[in-house]
Amino acid sequence: MTYNTILVAKDNGLATITLNAPDKLNAVSRKMIAELKQCWEELAADGSVRAVLLTGAGRGFCAGADLADPDREASATADSGSALDKYFNPVIRLMRTIPKPVVSAVNGVAAGVGMSFALASDIAIAGKSASFLQAFARIGLLPDGGSTWFLPRLVGEQRARALAMLAPQIKAEQAREWGLIWDVVEDDELMAKATETARRLAEGPTLALARIKAALNEASGNDLSAQLDLERDSQRELGRSEDFKEGVMAFLGKRKANFKGK
Repeated sequence: MTYNTILVAKDNGLATITLNAPDKLNAVSRKMIAELKQCWEELAADGSVRAVLLTGAGRGFCAGADLADPDREASATADSGSALDKYFNPVIRLMRTIPKPVVSAVNGVAAGVGMSFALASDIAIAGKSASFLQAFARIGLLPDGGSTWFLPRLVGEQRARALAMLAPQIKAEQAREWGLIWDVVEDDELMAKATETARRLAEGPTLALARIKAALNEASGNDLSAQLDLERDSQRELGRSEDFKEGVMAFLGKRKANFKGK
């Protein structure tokens, strides 16, 4: 499909989504979030896609919602929750539940829901000049896009509350130190590093990676006994997969495994 506000490229199992409104630091309009929702739905159903890389065009990853969007309701009686329910929340759910690894390459600012996109990915890598901002309190809102769920799990209660309530803008290095993201690299190395990481995942045992993702998603709501049962059931399935057989043969043969995701 052809999109107007995002770019989508597919290459050997890797799909790259680029938010494409660089003049607005990729602020999310109603049109963009609708296109993102459709894109994630299509990628989830596309068996040729084994991993997804998300980034932004130009100087910013995503500056949050586009408050100047002419399609946005701004009246005092507008229902601010309706767009979340219809578009934003489905995108976050798709990012977390799609049975494929999601990597974010954070270039420049990741603010508001843009930061939520980074937190919702499986692995986030940022350029050194990147920054992160829970901007919502600055305009009288609470963090959305799942950030009130992600933040305490990633950085603990005190830091989560300070990030949400005081809305400081923090640099990439601090975000890594706090556990918000996986890695920080030089700006000019960001896309190469993120693409290499995403391609490694696309060439990996994607059936196992999907089960890892699902198990980690379930872990926060399970007690130990339930999680042990989940691991048992998933391991039983994976132990019968072609990828497991290939992985063992490659290990014994001292060669690189050729995983098929089956």
